[in-house]
Amino acid sequence: MGMFDWLTGTRYPDSGVAPSSLAELRAALFAVNGSDKPYRVRNALPAEKADVVAEWHVLEPAWGTGPARRQVERTLKTRMRLDPARREVRVCDELKEVTRAGGPPGRMVAREWGRGPKLRMVSWKGHYEQGPNGRRQRVEEFRFDSRDMHDPLQRAVLGAGWTWRGVLRL
Repeated sequence: MGMFDWLTGTRYPDSGVAPSSLAELRAALFAVNGSDKPYRVRNALPAEKADVVAEWHVLEPAWGTGPARRQVERTLKTRMRLDPARREVRVCDELKEVTRAGGPPGRMVAREWGRGPKLRMVSWKGHYEQGPNGRRQRVEEFRFDSRDMHDPLQRAVLGAGWTWRGVLRL
C-alpha cells in the first residue's frame, strides 16, 4: 500500500479471497442493513451519481437553555460507485452539519459541509460518576462515530474480494 492509498483510505482484499460477482457484492452491502442499525443502506437516487448509498441521520441531544440552547443535526452519507471491470468500489463520504438555536431549536446559526475519502466524525456526550467498585467511570448518554457505519461496509466489500477505493469525487 502506497502513500496515496493511505491518504485516500484505499484497502485491498486479502490475496486468498476470490472476487464475487456484482450481484453478490450488492447483496453483501444490503445485508449490512438491519433493524438494530441506526443507518440505512439503499439504492442511490439518480442525482446522487452513485450505485449504493449508506446514510445516517443523527440529531444530537440539545444543550443549554433559552435562546442559547443549541442542537446539532448531522447527516453522514457514504456514496459508493461499483466498478465491475476493475472489481473496485469507489467511495466518497459527505458530512452535513446544521446547528440550530433557541428553545425549541429552530433558528439556524451554523452550517458545515465536508466531503472526502477519509471523513471521520466522533461526537460524545456523557458524564463521569463513581462506579460500584469506587472508581470513576464514564457514563455515556450519546455517542456518534462514523466508523460504526463505515467499517461494516468496508468489511463487506473486502470480504467479497473487491477493492475499497476512497475518492474525492465520484
